[in-house]
Formats: sequence, structure tokens, C-alpha cells
Amino acid sequence: MLRSYRRENSHLVLAQEGIEADAGVIDLPFWIDLYNPAPQDNRYVEQLLGISLPTREEMQEIEVSARLYQEDGAEFMTLTAASQLESDEPINTPITFVLKGTTLITVRYAEPKAFANFVVRAQRSNAVPVGNGEQIMMGLIEALLDRMADALERVGTGIDQVSRQVFRKGGKGKEKASPSSEDLQAAIERIGQDGDLLTKVRESLVSINRVLTYHTSVDQQDKKVTKEAKARSKVLYRDVVALTDQATFLSSKVNFLLDATLGLINLQQNQIIKIFSVAAVVFLPPTLVASIYGMNFADIPELRWGLGYPFALGMMVVSAILPYLYFKRRRWL
Repeated sequence: MLRSYRRENSHLVLAQEGIEADAGVIDLPFWIDLYNPAPQDNRYVEQLLGISLPTREEMQEIEVSARLYQEDGAEFMTLTAASQLESDEPINTPITFVLKGTTLITVRYAEPKAFANFVVRAQRSNAVPVGNGEQIMMGLIEALLDRMADALERVGTGIDQVSRQVFRKGGKGKEKASPSSEDLQAAIERIGQDGDLLTKVRESLVSINRVLTYHTSVDQQDKKVTKEAKARSKVLYRDVVALTDQATFLSSKVNFLLDATLGLINLQQNQIIKIFSVAAVVFLPPTLVASIYGMNFADIPELRWGLGYPFALGMMVVSAILPYLYFKRRRWL
């Protein structure tokens, strides 16, 4: 799908959706957004601007030379954007920004909510004026960072909830309420989801950092960077650094919680094994007494003793109680 936007009173206005018959004679728009474009959409933009757009396979390459380059008088920058951040299955998708003069072309195959949020804000009457394609690109990157900041905030809140669940205690005067196996399993699943989201956010932040650094260096070489653009780039760069530090901090908390949860599971398993071990030791002496009097020897004096049976039962009870008391005194139970 092809959407083009033009400027009206310094704000964005949708000028075209799809390829019209007389599209070649319209004024060059400020922003052309190609979402999951058809081949004819790509050909139309390439003929309109005299450039060659990268294919989807080329956008997915990880080499810096394939993501950041100049060609046909245009600046090509591909970043990895985190999408579907509210779902249980977030994804990373490549988005290519092409700056040709004052026009911005975006090529994408996913629908990050940051794009829709930016369009809504840019079309408001009280929105920040849009002067060229570079400002639109900066606004889109800012919208992507806002979305990732919200995601990191949700992850931080979720990690705090998992932490309270894993390390919870009873009220004053009550014994510690240990989390159940089901709670720990749910905590591991939540930790895994948060860790996956943090990985994708960090990958996206690294990609955005590279794009901002490359674009700033190109502008400085061409000596066309304005004070406003330079200041906005610095603000976005500081935001990227701050979000990267936050994501790194949350990743360390996720790893700590994962280790702690696995440690609690091991403690529970060891406790179960200890109970079985103690039970085996406690019942071993009574079993020995029963085995002795179960032997088929003719000369066992207690066989003809009237109190032999209660005597054997008493020996079994005493031999079971003594190990139990010993374990309690040593605090093994």
C-alpha cells in the first residue's frame, strides 16, 4: 500500500492513497509511506524520485554497508523496529528510511503503532510544524522510542510483581508463605516473555543509534545540518542511551529473577527429596526389627513368649521415634 502526505499549514495531510492515474503530475510529497508495497508501488516511487528501493531481502541483511549507504543522491537508512510490544509475541521488523531532498520514503512490511501515533499527532492543529522529510523521520524515530519506553515501563512493573511473587512473605507473626510450584512455573514463563521483549528492544535501540550516528555524520559532511536538526538528533541520541541503560538494567534484573526462581525450584525439590530420605531412615530400624523376628529359625525365644508381640511392636515404635527426635534436635527437619 502506498500513502503520500503533503504539508498544509505546516502540518501533515494525506494527499494520496494508492497509485492514481494522474499521480505523476502531482507535487512531490513530503512523505511517501510504502507499507507492504506491491511491485507497481515500488516502480512508481522509483520513477518519481529516480532511485532504486531495496528489496525485502536486502532490508533484512545485517551488514552495515547494506543498511546505511548513499545512492542516486539519496540517503538510505534501515533500522530494526520493535513491533507488537503489547502482545505475547513481539517481533523485530526492518524499516528503511530514504531521504531524497526534502522528501522522505519509508519502506516497511509491518505496522508498528508508532507510525499511526505519529500520523495522528502530526495531523492535529496544535502539532509541531513539519518542514521537511528529515523532520518526519526524526518524528517517527521519536515515536518508536516512545513506544519502547512504554514497553520498558511495563516490563519494569511486571518484574516488580514477579519479584514480590517469588520472594513474598506472610504478614507479621506469620510464617513465610513459600510460592507454589505453579506460581514458580508462571513466574518463569513471565520472566521468559520479558527477557524476549527486552532482547528485541535492545536490538532495536542499537539499530536506531547507528541510524542517528550515520545520518548526523552525513549531514555534517554535506554541511547542511541545521541547529534545530542537530539539537533534535542529540536529544534522540540521549533518549536512545537512556533507554539502552534502562533495558540493560532490566535485563540484569530478569537474569537475577530467573536464577532466583530456578534456585527456589531446586530448594523445593531438595526439600521433597529430604522428606523421602528422612522417612526412609525413620522406618529403617522398625523394618530391621520386623526382619529379625520374621526369620524362620526354630530357636527364637520370643516366639513362645506371651509378651513377645507387644515387645516387638514397642521396639519398632521406639526405633522410629529416636531417629526422628535426633533429626529434630540437629535441626535437619
